[in-house]
Amino acid sequence: MNQQLEVRVGWKSDTGKRPDNQDYVGVCLGSATQRFRHGVVAAIADGVGGHLGGRVAAETTVRSFIDAYLGQSETLGIRRAVARAAEAVNSWLYSQGRTDTTRAGMATTLTAIVLRHRHLHILHVGDSRLYRLRGQRLVQLTRDHVSDHPDERHVLRRAVGLEDALRADFAAEPLMEGDRLVLVTDGVHGRLREAAMQRILVTEAAPDHAAAHLVEAALEAGGQDNATALVADVLALPPAARDDLSAMAAALPIRAMPEPGETVDAYLVGALLSDGRYSRLFHGTDTADGGDVVLKFPKPAVADDELYRSAFVREGWVAARVRSPWLGEATEPAPGRQTCLYTVMPRYLGETLEQRIVKGPPMRLSDGLVIGAGLAKGLAALHRAGIIHRDVKPENVIVAPDGSARLIDFGVVRLPGIDELAPTAPGTPSYMPPEVMGGGQSDERSDIFALGVTLYRMYTGAYPYGEIEAFQRPRWGAPVPLQQRRPDLPGWLDLLLSRAVAVLPADRPADAIDLALELETGAGRPAAPLRRRPLLARNPVRFWQVLCLVLLVLLLVSGLLHR
Repeated sequence: MNQQLEVRVGWKSDTGKRPDNQDYVGVCLGSATQRFRHGVVAAIADGVGGHLGGRVAAETTVRSFIDAYLGQSETLGIRRAVARAAEAVNSWLYSQGRTDTTRAGMATTLTAIVLRHRHLHILHVGDSRLYRLRGQRLVQLTRDHVSDHPDERHVLRRAVGLEDALRADFAAEPLMEGDRLVLVTDGVHGRLREAAMQRILVTEAAPDHAAAHLVEAALEAGGQDNATALVADVLALPPAARDDLSAMAAALPIRAMPEPGETVDAYLVGALLSDGRYSRLFHGTDTADGGDVVLKFPKPAVADDELYRSAFVREGWVAARVRSPWLGEATEPAPGRQTCLYTVMPRYLGETLEQRIVKGPPMRLSDGLVIGAGLAKGLAALHRAGIIHRDVKPENVIVAPDGSARLIDFGVVRLPGIDELAPTAPGTPSYMPPEVMGGGQSDERSDIFALGVTLYRMYTGAYPYGEIEAFQRPRWGAPVPLQQRRPDLPGWLDLLLSRAVAVLPADRPADAIDLALELETGAGRPAAPLRRRPLLARNPVRFWQVLCLVLLVLLLVSGLLHR
């Protein structure tokens, strides 16, 4: 389980017969921790657009792409992270080529790879190429973006900086130990046939020797252009696992439940806070680094339950990586310190929002707006990281004594690029939107729906569509207006929550931060009197029944008059 990704890399770049070298190649192997989180990243670029602009485009693109990718949150998943990194570089390059006359039309090809765990992720635009040698077989993994006309094969149809929107190819391939990955510019593949490249790659054992041999062979074959090659050998891969979190869960045993007074990995276990079906929470003291903490231990009875183990690890993994004042957080022990499965969290004072609702009195407008805006900002932080909470409800909200709130419980979140926990979407039926209850996938707007139901219940103690059980298939009409249950609340809040819990996803706020801004600025609006909404909005079925009845009466009257 301790085996890590190991890659050996070599490269060579030659100016050839050109006055300067407009190719650029870069690689970041990183530390063992960085390889686990972000993988090994490498990129090659061939600048176009002439002299200074081409060189600047190639170097800036490779350097900026690698830096931007490594700066992305690992919760985004590889595809989103590399896409964001490449799009940021493309925007800068495109604007430079149109504002700086010395760099007019600057652009570059880009072929980038990320080796993470047991997969190869590819981003490609232009006519640089990626090959894979597996055994004795060489395969091209990218497609050239050039003109289809035989006399215009040198004309690029796509490049970084060529257009305001980047059109790049994305792909993912499984890795095998012994794979040899080869990145080359057209100064190499334009002069060497694949058979010649394959002979060199099979013959040369060291990647730096192989890269140098490829470049030398291309120039000897009459190459006039810059020639660049990078060769990466996959020496070792981490163990196969369903996903990273499963591997983390499997690597840590579930120990017998500790008793107050015991010490686990330099954490002094204190008083019992709660005893749930699957876990127990204890007060704790970090005797190594100091400070009060909360320790969450899974019960030994669930040791063989892969689903729960994965959920337990996900909760701590997300809470340790997405930071926000409105989200529950977790602390990862230093490497080598943790010997069994548990989660370390800060100690938050307060009560759950559900406890506050049950205890009463009804929530005041101003207090609820603070809670609602904070929760919306917490959701926005998750969504920016590509994470969908999938179980927003009052039980998963901690309200502090100062009135602020934190969203907690990330055990069933959906992470980009990682398999679902179960074939059916998790969540609580009364907070699930119609599209998810119908078997659809959860997304940002389904989280917004759940938050809308949570805020509606916070103010009224009821549900906008009534309480829904797991076995029910509700008929989605119009929600009961907020002001019908709380006439003292303003009309703008009624309309906002009606939008948040709209049946159609497109009718809901597009982003959680929009909902937060509406809640924060709404208090400054002038008070609006309670307005009775039209029957069509309140009860569409009754509206059409009444209309049909009126039409029937008119038809009968018309018939009698005609006779």
